[in-house]
Amino acid sequence: MRSPGFATRGICDECRRAGPGRPFRPREGQRSGDGASVGGPREQSGAGGCVVIATLAAASGCVAWAYLLGARGGFWRARVRDDTPVAMDDLAAWPAVTAVIPARDEASVIGPNLASLLRQDYPGTFCVIVVDDHSSDATAAIAREVARSERSSRVTVLAAPALAAGWTGKSWALDHGVRHAAMSAERPDYLLLTDADIAHAPDTLRTLVTRAGRDGLLLASLMAKLNARSAAERAMIPAFVFFFQMLYPFAWVNARHRATAAAAGGCMLVHRESLDSAGGIAAIRGELIDDCALARLMKAHGPIGIALTGRVTSTRAYRSFGEIRSMIVRTAFTQLDFSGWRLLATVAAMLVVFVAPPLFALAASDAIVRGLGLVAFACMVLAYQPILRFYRLSPAWALALPLVAAAYAALTLDSAWRHLRGRGGEWKGRVRARATLPDSTRS
Repeated sequence: MRSPGFATRGICDECRRAGPGRPFRPREGQRSGDGASVGGPREQSGAGGCVVIATLAAASGCVAWAYLLGARGGFWRARVRDDTPVAMDDLAAWPAVTAVIPARDEASVIGPNLASLLRQDYPGTFCVIVVDDHSSDATAAIAREVARSERSSRVTVLAAPALAAGWTGKSWALDHGVRHAAMSAERPDYLLLTDADIAHAPDTLRTLVTRAGRDGLLLASLMAKLNARSAAERAMIPAFVFFFQMLYPFAWVNARHRATAAAAGGCMLVHRESLDSAGGIAAIRGELIDDCALARLMKAHGPIGIALTGRVTSTRAYRSFGEIRSMIVRTAFTQLDFSGWRLLATVAAMLVVFVAPPLFALAASDAIVRGLGLVAFACMVLAYQPILRFYRLSPAWALALPLVAAAYAALTLDSAWRHLRGRGGEWKGRVRARATLPDSTRS
């Protein structure tokens, strides 16, 4: 055991060196006679500065959550859905509709989903165009086989021409199908733009057309319910939908007086003549996020609508984190308009709003910082519950949201890195042209 004199021996030596009548002042970092550490001005100011920074960050998180919960269109409630029944006899005549499905290497999913379209209970004229986008598998053959098995003459399978410069593959295939529909004997009033991995309940088309006619929508979109079965899906998919709604509050998208525009590419009903007047698919030919680009295009000419749904579902399974990663990094940097400043701001916001609150609540030494962190974390857990209920997942998944948000921030950085290396937008063997940052973001 250390003797009582050991702790004060150094101080006594200093007293002797100080001389009689001269007060002793401990040096920075030295212990005083009662054993307490004496910090110097630099150490004290450094600690105080850290507390101030932590307090500002924690307070910023609380302010952000107050805004998100109270002034962001109620996105977190996930209440904008197509669950409300609509009267199906509102229309005097049912307009003709043509579905266009761009498909590239979709042999594993296109069969049952195409069959779900052919089983629609739609009273009007309805046909389907499948555009095979240079698939390396049996996508086209399976589509033709489904048409034969369903004894349907309403299916047309086309081969997309060679990809033209300046076009994304999906937009090029969509344009080919839309042009074919416009040249048909009975030109459709509406186009249902959907994906090969999307399954439709029998009343999907009837409900969409009724809503579009009743509300005068030029574009009516349903956000398909994605798979959330594997561990990776349960962790990442609800967050994907949550963040999408945070970026594009559905109530704002549906409000005619707001500029916010968004759509979900898996299921979009668009008025054909209005699309033609807006410039057609060619107007968004180079857009990687084609659905939101189409929504912006159409909202400039009239009202649009979007809603969550359970009647339209994706049959594509993401069995591993790597598969979900590929989906996210493909478009994350595009979402930021290839802006370096937006990238930094987004990552910083994700850290302050989602990642930092639980760290402050659990590890901060300052009581105010801990309290602010706890409040922000509680708001986060509360806000995440509705989307978890929509996906029928345990409320406890909200506790993992900070880690999930950190993963999304990292994937956003990964997306930027891929784009700058010329690997951006990589999907099924195609790569988007290399992105370059604007001059204003390089300084």
